[in-house]
Amino acid sequence: MTLQQIYYLLTIAESKSMNKAAEKLYIAQPTLTSVVKEVEQEIGIPIFFRTHRGVTVTGEGEKFLASVRSLYQQYEEIRNQYSDSGTFRRKFSVSMQHYSFAVKAFIEMAKHYNSSEFDLIIRETRTLSVIRDVGSMKSEIGILYMSEQNRRVISKLLREQELEFHSLIKCPACVYLAKSHPLAREAELSLHQLEPYPCLSFEQGSDAEIYFAEELLTEHVFQKTIKASDRATMMNLLEGLNGYTLCSSIFNERLSNDQFLVIPFRSDSDIPDMIMEIGYITKKNAPLSSMGKQYIQEMLNSLHPELSS
Repeated sequence: MTLQQIYYLLTIAESKSMNKAAEKLYIAQPTLTSVVKEVEQEIGIPIFFRTHRGVTVTGEGEKFLASVRSLYQQYEEIRNQYSDSGTFRRKFSVSMQHYSFAVKAFIEMAKHYNSSEFDLIIRETRTLSVIRDVGSMKSEIGILYMSEQNRRVISKLLREQELEFHSLIKCPACVYLAKSHPLAREAELSLHQLEPYPCLSFEQGSDAEIYFAEELLTEHVFQKTIKASDRATMMNLLEGLNGYTLCSSIFNERLSNDQFLVIPFRSDSDIPDMIMEIGYITKKNAPLSSMGKQYIQEMLNSLHPELSS
């Protein structure tokens, strides 16, 4: 098996089509089909399942591609360090829950490589997708949070995908709402004060949503609930319906258009203090690219500015 063959296989998996992959690689489709057959015979497993709609990766193929993708990324890093051709394009992708600090870190990382050619991907997506993206090496890094409520389930999934969780920060629960909200001037807010207003959360699309939610108190029965699938819609709902969400205290005003704020959440005898541990996940034993290392450093700079001074 050659590095070129690995690149061909990864391109097919990304394109989900032999025709599209062949066009992208500037080779004939029969040649590409021949490469797939050669590798499948060599490793003794089917990598792709072919249908009239295109190709999908088999279960065994997913594990194989995750391994060779890591290998190919190492090759690209080496080529980047020692090649004088100037044709190398840096590649980096990250999947995350909806965190403005993670977006800000992505922006700062991209600025660091502004003079270089690169292909970057940032995915704000559901929690389960974050885990699967990193597990399959579709993304190099994933950003999510764990708490006492979801730690057991999330940790089990990470072990199954051979992933590691690296803590970035632990922070208390806060209420996120618009500055126009009737409760915006309160020093802290209790669940009793919030009950008349709709509680907003990001849709996770799973029966186990209670464990994959990005917000706290998912087990609580709220009087009014609204789920959204993207950040822009969430912001509109927060402002237009006086909604709120229970989240971390991490907040970036510049990326929120200076229209929103966070207020500490006041616990009581029924609801104990809640701590969110936000971190990043990576594939075990997979070395980080230079962009991955820079991205992590930018997140640390954002979350712990006192350490970067």
